[in-house]
Amino acid sequence: MIHLRSITLREIRLSLREPFITSTGEQHVRRIFLLELEDADGDVSWSECVAQEHPTYSPETIDTAWHAVHTWLAPIVLGKTFQPMAASALMNEQVRGHEMAKAGLEMGLWALAACRSGCSLASLLGGIRKRVPVGISIGIQRSPAALLEAVRTCRAEGYRKIKVKIKPGMDIDFLRPIREELGDAVPLAADANSAYRLSDLEALRSLDELGMLMIEQPLQHDDLVRHAELQRHLSTPICLDESITNRDRAEDMIRLRAGRMVNLKPGRVGGFAEALAIHDVCANNNVPVWCGGMLESGIGRAYNVALASLPNFSLPGDLSPSRRYWERDIVVPEWTMSTSGEVNVPIDVPGIGVDVDVDVVDDFTERIEKISA
Repeated sequence: MIHLRSITLREIRLSLREPFITSTGEQHVRRIFLLELEDADGDVSWSECVAQEHPTYSPETIDTAWHAVHTWLAPIVLGKTFQPMAASALMNEQVRGHEMAKAGLEMGLWALAACRSGCSLASLLGGIRKRVPVGISIGIQRSPAALLEAVRTCRAEGYRKIKVKIKPGMDIDFLRPIREELGDAVPLAADANSAYRLSDLEALRSLDELGMLMIEQPLQHDDLVRHAELQRHLSTPICLDESITNRDRAEDMIRLRAGRMVNLKPGRVGGFAEALAIHDVCANNNVPVWCGGMLESGIGRAYNVALASLPNFSLPGDLSPSRRYWERDIVVPEWTMSTSGEVNVPIDVPGIGVDVDVDVVDDFTERIEKISA
């Protein structure tokens, strides 16, 4: 049982090693929302809210999430005694939506429980793997040649899946040279971040010739019906990301046949309780899941790696090492990837498996607020 005494909110800013470009825009600096949770015994855990600066991927932003935690969510959990699995229900009873804000709190409570129990977060969640395969997400490049060069670099580094961001006009002509060079040696995927409409059917059908592992979230985030229509016309599996916000939406996807895979991000769905439920729904229906990324710091990466150790995470996740994105991460040790394209799961290390470099966090902190019971 956990009795939460205080929550410290921090915003830090980390500069990306190189711009990350998707169909929704270009990012050079990542504003990151961290939470530091302390219980009545003085035990501490750190977690991360994955909300971004602008409401492009999700209606939530770092600023709305900060407000939601400060104003509505913190008062619900502070001074209460409960198990981590109950935190989602407590917050959902009183606050509708704001899943990313809820996840930042809820996942930190799971980590706190793992620390108190002397076990790893992965073990507490039911993880079984000591290593998980790693894929990479490559942002939109200026030309097919530039994209091919980026893919060659990533392939040489050992990544087990290559996912490329696409948008109308920058799709088949960018992807075909990759398939021609790699053959079938490496699974190839495309991520549209909702950039297409059903009227783009012919452009999307042209991608079938590439024999890709998946096309991720081609249509609007809230449109399962048109995704189902599109899937009927494609041999390439559709993978849903933004569309899957809870277990009911996963069940709807399966019933409508709107997709054949799920990109399961715990920070998107309200935390681990809902992520575990989605994992189980998909496993029971033979739908593979994998763990995507949201340009997290090493703290957020720890939570994704722990979740990716569960049985139905059967595809390489976007779990790139720290050096892929940051000149300096905020955890010790930083996350690394083996030459065979795997990241070690710290399944025998209590808590999230890495230590937070508080001095570095302090250096990067832009604002801070402590809320006590």
